[in-house]
Amino acid sequence: MELKDLAKRAAAIYIENPKVDSVLLGGSVARGLHDEFSDIELFIFWKEAPVNEDRNEPIARLAGKLLDFHPYEDEEWAETYTVETVKLEISSFLSSTAIQYIEDVTAKFETDYDKQVLLATIQDGVPLEGIKPILKLKQQIEQYPKDLARAMIQENAELGSRWQNREALRARHDWLMLYQTFVAVEIKLMGILFALNGEFVQHPAFKWQNHALGKMKILPKNSSERFASVLLGDPQESVKVLEELVSEIFQLARSNYPEAIRAGVMEKALWTRPRNN
Repeated sequence: MELKDLAKRAAAIYIENPKVDSVLLGGSVARGLHDEFSDIELFIFWKEAPVNEDRNEPIARLAGKLLDFHPYEDEEWAETYTVETVKLEISSFLSSTAIQYIEDVTAKFETDYDKQVLLATIQDGVPLEGIKPILKLKQQIEQYPKDLARAMIQENAELGSRWQNREALRARHDWLMLYQTFVAVEIKLMGILFALNGEFVQHPAFKWQNHALGKMKILPKNSSERFASVLLGDPQESVKVLEELVSEIFQLARSNYPEAIRAGVMEKALWTRPRNN
């Protein structure tokens, strides 16, 4: 089944509801990154709050099989269902919520990843129905604010005490904590790189990492390979590679936003707890 065709069929059903403002195709299908494991992510923007009947009717009309049906939580309604062998993930927001998120991120410079993800989805998504309201939202987020970049860099420059204990974790073979630390630091570095490149965070766990890095212009050489080698290589070498990435990315941040890297922050990020004599 062609995923975009099914997405358009579903969107045509949702837009029949007078409460629906617009329907946007997001996720890997919208970004051209889909494969045999991909599902369809539809974002429904509502003029007024949907009731359960509003959410269930499209599922019934598509002969869908319901998997999950979540109540309103964190300003979102969400349900998941399958049509034949294809899974559809539906995220519903009030249009006013989308407008508020744009205000929070682009004017108040909030770094909240859930809000940034919605902005990135609007930016990269494909309008299927109610195109004019979506195009209006897209216009509001064309420019990535420099103050948001500064806030992102400052927030992500704090790598945490576990990173300072990296040599002890490696020497003790505390692999679970060490690799949790590796992942936490990589996530922080990705946040800085998104800021440096004026990109809203696309996924809270940085899904599509290689694709995102491949589009960036401000980043260390061979970043994708080096990020991967930290998790796939020898732990001793992984510590060294990640230290080098920290140093290079912090230097890029300092060069582009010198006021965002406070005095001592870079030194603290590279410090490691010494051995006892």
